[in-house]
Amino acid sequence: MLIYVILALGALFALNIDDIIRDKEYALAAGAQKVIGNTGYFLVVFGAVLATSSAISGTVFGSSRQMARIADDGYLPTWLTKRRNHIPANAILSMSVLASLLILVGGLQLILEFGSITFLLVSLLVAVANYKIRKKTGSSPLITLLAVGGLTLGGILILYYEFTHKPAQMWFILGIYVLLSIGAISYARLREKEK
Repeated sequence: MLIYVILALGALFALNIDDIIRDKEYALAAGAQKVIGNTGYFLVVFGAVLATSSAISGTVFGSSRQMARIADDGYLPTWLTKRRNHIPANAILSMSVLASLLILVGGLQLILEFGSITFLLVSLLVAVANYKIRKKTGSSPLITLLAVGGLTLGGILILYYEFTHKPAQMWFILGIYVLLSIGAISYARLREKEK
């Protein structure tokens, strides 16, 4: 967090406000280019690519393990549970293909927004569940309620922003949630009938 704050302050001191507004996401790279030339520009861009790659791979690997666990519970096809050396290879491949399709259909921005909303929603559900079993977990009711409140506020703010600035994208994301929910419920019912 400290590194990000220092970079943001550095950009503010190196650039004037009009340049930051004009360059938007590229303001830091443009500022580095003004200060130390093309080397600065390429260093910032390279750092951004590394950070993005790290975030995407972390999300794919973490989500694929979650996908395999959900498949263990019977809500996704059992071939997703197959592991090689304790690594859910089929789930990783499936998650990578799904992420690539989302990027192709809606762009990288869509998958980032979808990931942010999903992260907030899952964290909120975990916080609510933790509050319900707080006696078993020994969690502080105050801190747990603060987490629920903060996550709820964050969720409301991101949804408000999406609906006011990118309504088509928000409807697309909601459509993905509906399709995923219908698919999971249908698959679980099918499995129950087979048993």
